[in-house]
Amino acid sequence: MNILSKAGGVLFRTFLWVYFLISLYPLTYLLFFSLKNNDEIFYTNPLGFPLHLRIENYVQAITKHDIALYFKNSLIVSIVSILFVLALSLMFSYAAARLEWRLKGATYAYVLLGLFIPTQVILIPLAVLMRDVGIANSYSALIVPYVAFNLSFSSLIFYGFFRTIPLEIEESAYMDGASIYRIFLRIMLPLVKPAVATVTIFAFLSVWNEFPLALILITDNAHKTLPIGLLSFSGQFSTEWGPMGAAMVISSIPMILLYLVMGDQVEKALTVGSAVKG
Repeated sequence: MNILSKAGGVLFRTFLWVYFLISLYPLTYLLFFSLKNNDEIFYTNPLGFPLHLRIENYVQAITKHDIALYFKNSLIVSIVSILFVLALSLMFSYAAARLEWRLKGATYAYVLLGLFIPTQVILIPLAVLMRDVGIANSYSALIVPYVAFNLSFSSLIFYGFFRTIPLEIEESAYMDGASIYRIFLRIMLPLVKPAVATVTIFAFLSVWNEFPLALILITDNAHKTLPIGLLSFSGQFSTEWGPMGAAMVISSIPMILLYLVMGDQVEKALTVGSAVKG
């Protein structure tokens, strides 16, 4: 029995290592891709290590194609959007899960309806609205819809976490004279850190990679984000694949760093009872 258990453990670890290598390959391929020219990418060396490390691809992506500008725009839009999403969804979810007020159930159901609205359905009305309001071709033209589209999912996640927290925690704080604001900031927020990390990663991924809204709402080059900026690598007769790969590597760095920082909290979010223990 002991031998079978050890053999099973070895097989399981082997499976995990194989899965890890398979999962890591796309990132490795993208890194190699960014250091090759078009001939290596498609003909002479499509899968192997670059024959010559073409660092100039990164230089060209930054200087010729304004990737630094698009990166800055994406970073501003993403950070501001995530801050608003977290603030609004946390406050609403706490009110819906822990407080008693009229039309609470109807309001929560109304917010969740946003999960069933396809982005494509409202593209044209949204573009007209942004123009009429006077914020077209600005960061606000992207931040406002990004926040709105991520509120429903974020509220759903936070609502579920707040519902798992025992009421006795709040009752004890009330007896000690704590106000509702202090309870929310000092007690409840630390308990839902795994949910905050989960929502941050999912919302950041959604905003950082968003393409249709950015393509329709932003025509000014000074405010374009990274997904739109990648279009500049495709010309009428040719595409600069090496610099495009370099730009894709640069654009993936924030997402990788964010997951490395918050990955532990996301794992806690998958554990039963983590909302109380975390």
